[in-house]
Amino acid sequence: MSIEKVRDFFKKKGIENRIQEFDVSSATVELAAQALNCDGARIAKTLSFHAGDKVILIVAAGDTKIDNAKYKAQFGTKAKMLAFDEVEPLTGHGVGGVCPFGVNEGVDVYLDKSLQRFETVFPACGSSNSAIELTNAELEKYSGSLGWIDVCK
Repeated sequence: MSIEKVRDFFKKKGIENRIQEFDVSSATVELAAQALNCDGARIAKTLSFHAGDKVILIVAAGDTKIDNAKYKAQFGTKAKMLAFDEVEPLTGHGVGGVCPFGVNEGVDVYLDKSLQRFETVFPACGSSNSAIELTNAELEKYSGSLGWIDVCK
């Protein structure tokens, strides 16, 4: 189970007790915002893409959309999201719980600047009913991201 993978990941960091699990789904930005009783923009959604022969994850604010021109300028290719049945085998997490923690080897993680307007954000933790509250510095540290990019509208 993917949440166990994330729990083990955070256990090594000493913060597994900060993972929140809900009795309701948090699989979408709207559902996560309801479960957390927060503004949907603070949900750090993780989007999965093919970028040439690489799989990349982009963590962005819940109220944003990918800007195709910015994406192409950043990655040199058109934005092509992973198909539903590719997500779990390629990233290590299922749809609704994709997060930048404990991902498969070779998956590159980027953080979109849209998150920087918040003091803390809420990414998922590998399941469709979990989240963790992190500062942007913590998100950057724990995600192992390759950096902050600007690819959202």
